[in-house]
Amino acid sequence: MHQVKVSQFNAHVGTFLALVPLLLALALQAEAADDGFQVQADVPYAERGGETLRMNLYIPKGKGPFPAVLLVHGGAWKMGNRWHMHSVGRQLASRGYTAASITYRLAPEHRFPAQLEDCADAVRFLRSHAAEYKIDPQRVGGFGYSAGGHLVSLLGVCGENAPFPFLAPNPQQPSSRLQAVVGGGAPCDFDWIDEDQPTLAYWLGDTRKNIPKIYEKASPETFVSPDDPPMFFYHGAQDRLVPLESPQKMSAALKEAGVKTSVYAIPRAGHLGARRDPVSIEKAIRFLDEVLKGDDEESAEKKAS
Repeated sequence: MHQVKVSQFNAHVGTFLALVPLLLALALQAEAADDGFQVQADVPYAERGGETLRMNLYIPKGKGPFPAVLLVHGGAWKMGNRWHMHSVGRQLASRGYTAASITYRLAPEHRFPAQLEDCADAVRFLRSHAAEYKIDPQRVGGFGYSAGGHLVSLLGVCGENAPFPFLAPNPQQPSSRLQAVVGGGAPCDFDWIDEDQPTLAYWLGDTRKNIPKIYEKASPETFVSPDDPPMFFYHGAQDRLVPLESPQKMSAALKEAGVKTSVYAIPRAGHLGARRDPVSIEKAIRFLDEVLKGDDEESAEKKAS
């Protein structure tokens, strides 16, 4: 009798869990409808080894086309999911952006550069479906925090000649290039990792001493060049996990190359505290407004004059 009750309980729990994604999607749609945008959850954007990669789309009401922003969550390249950027997605959509928050393959099962490849696939997907999601394919930015900030920064500086075969030009696919980058809490180089410590071996494969070229290849600062998109970084001034000097060095290299960039250091904030700092996110959106909507604003001023 006891076994029957347990079985019935498990069946009810299983049914409930199966309905959770649908209930959540319906709740999100109702919530978004009042805020001037719609949410399309769990949209598949790529297939990798039998695994379906998905994104959540936040699409403003209106005709568009709107600039798009790829959202990439943090989690040390080994945990997290697309829902972690839900709040930023809502804010961007309410400000006139089609935002796409992605889930990507995680370490240690999938090592670098699998995560970068997934980000590139997501950008290509957005451009391939630009009309469907009201996107201007000429205005696509990236926004990520921690590991996500690293990935959008790396994608931003990696042109189609970078040493990643999946970024090579392909006439049958749209470009994966970004026109603006926001990197929060982003490690932009890995020189600060002790060369004998296996801190990132689960993701990069070994210590920095044994595979220095891989660590260099994973560092966005390595690929800085004059054709990089404008980049805005925000970072906790007291971050003990990722040194503030990392984005500061990256920004200095970008400035030397003639690229528009800045770093906002959040007073008294650590790595986790900086993740949802409202001042930083507002600064980030204003930066995106300036870079991705600047042409529209200039056009409006010319028409009015």
